[in-house]
Amino acid sequence: MGGDHGIAVVIDGVKHALASIPSITELHLVGLEDEIRPLMARSELNDPRVTVHHASQVLTMEDKPMDALRKKKDCSMVRAIQLVRDGKADSIISRGNTGGLFASSSVLLRPIEGVKRAAIAALIPTQHNEFVLLDAGANVECRPEHLVHFAIMGSVYSRQMQGYEKPRVGVLSNGTEEGKGTELTQETLKLLRNVDLNFIGYVEGHDLFENKVEVVVCDGFVGNIVLKTIESLATGMVHWLKDELSANPKRMLGALLAKNALRSIKRRMDPDASGGAPFLGLNGNVIKAHGSAREKSISSAIRMACETSSNQINQIIFQEVQRANLTLPDETPTQPA
Repeated sequence: MGGDHGIAVVIDGVKHALASIPSITELHLVGLEDEIRPLMARSELNDPRVTVHHASQVLTMEDKPMDALRKKKDCSMVRAIQLVRDGKADSIISRGNTGGLFASSSVLLRPIEGVKRAAIAALIPTQHNEFVLLDAGANVECRPEHLVHFAIMGSVYSRQMQGYEKPRVGVLSNGTEEGKGTELTQETLKLLRNVDLNFIGYVEGHDLFENKVEVVVCDGFVGNIVLKTIESLATGMVHWLKDELSANPKRMLGALLAKNALRSIKRRMDPDASGGAPFLGLNGNVIKAHGSAREKSISSAIRMACETSSNQINQIIFQEVQRANLTLPDETPTQPA
């Protein structure tokens, strides 16, 4: 419930995932049953692994994040999270209100023991690699130990899910010199030098697409601006190329000759390929799909959920955070807002 394109695209994405991912043992659809059932019948989704759970309310994009727990306790988002909390499901995937999903998941699932703050991890493709950006918007105000935990969680995810043996971890700053940055980033820099990571220090904005780093750490305020800037630039470049390549017959011919290369770039930039952004650091797997997600994205998100569970991401995060916490001071000065 709650996405831009209705329930039908979810049903079709689920049907595709069930056909292509044999490891799925149960798949729960949570929402308004009288809307879900007819669309299941229309799509001929009759897989015995599917169970429908009725929820009488929907958290809209206009609702405040905490409304899910205060005013809409029977919304589909809360009911789905409760399935994970109660051990009846391993993961939740939602296209709905991001703030509501993060707040509800944080309260109902609680952070992994030892983790101070969960974070949103955004997966960003580049020409040479793919890096994890976190926090991408959940925590506007952070302390240094929060960023240390983000670095550990991002490193675990990059290693276990993306296959980088020793992912390079960098703290986003306005320069690579140690004197640059804010009080928050400078203190984080000191703490990370004592943690068992492939930590390379500060990285700047122009380093992100130069194959210098696989994990980029920052607070949620900076991360969300970076993420939305990248998304906007990518969309703008696509429209710009279309306009320029269709400007005259010669350019149209050139575009035809370069068709395969352009398609390859489009595939690598396709947000539907990853399926969504994982929330790292919670007792349960939570994946935020884009509000405009369609069938392919839903299917990809389900695959991501299965792989995250089978790779035991949360168990490894717990172990590595516990080890790192032994190197951290008992109290770190709170940073100004």
